[in-house]
Amino acid sequence: MTVSEQPRTGAAPARGSGVARDTWTVFVRQMRPLLHRPLLLGFGMLQPILYLVLFAPLLTGLAGAEGENPWQWFVPGLLVMVALFTTGFAGFGLLPEMASGAHERMLATPASRVSLLLGRVLRDVTQMMAQMVLIIVLVIPFGLRISVAGAVVGLLLLAVLGIGLSTLSYLTAMAVKQTYVFAPVLQTVLMPLMLLSGVLLPMELAPSWLYGLSRLNPVAYVVDAERALFAGDWGLSVGIGWAVAVALAVVALAFGSRAMRRLSS
Repeated sequence: MTVSEQPRTGAAPARGSGVARDTWTVFVRQMRPLLHRPLLLGFGMLQPILYLVLFAPLLTGLAGAEGENPWQWFVPGLLVMVALFTTGFAGFGLLPEMASGAHERMLATPASRVSLLLGRVLRDVTQMMAQMVLIIVLVIPFGLRISVAGAVVGLLLLAVLGIGLSTLSYLTAMAVKQTYVFAPVLQTVLMPLMLLSGVLLPMELAPSWLYGLSRLNPVAYVVDAERALFAGDWGLSVGIGWAVAVALAVVALAFGSRAMRRLSS
């Protein structure tokens, strides 16, 4: 072996490839319980299905609910609600690992600290997307008409939103560390986000002061974009929704990466 060949064989892999590999390893580890117990997906869908069965029929004929077919208006909003709660509650899975010491043992491995976060987030988004696809498949026989291209882009938009929400959920869990603190904090944040986003009722029917508050809610713009995309409308609301979701994801990942790297210092 020549001297020029030695650095090539002994060179460490690029950092980017290491992060990707570690992220995949964490993702597979986090997915294993779900794959062994697929009924967990069904339990996660119970709440949205109850909304579909018990709430959506009440919207027939309501202004803004697409006339006689409430599915066109309600289902895209319901998918946003699934994103809010599936990824928003993600931090609950980290709390018992922190209490048992499993999280600290993971931090002691050579895996990239950022990958420990990204792998979890990827698992949450994958679970969320599977639930959403199942909901759409279940509702299509009841009269839901969708633009296929719009629905695909809409699901990608919710994946981006889910990345931001899941990251923020883990950051909150790492900050509070206790379930009895995390739960009320989460409810205090998620409920106003849901109610002021218009997923259940059109905010156009609200008083002007309440509608004004809804415009301060970033999730409301994602809801508007989802409804437009599912209807095949590629207007300004879609661009605004994407801008909001991407900005949220970028900011959350920046703070999340910084927090995880501090753990190794």
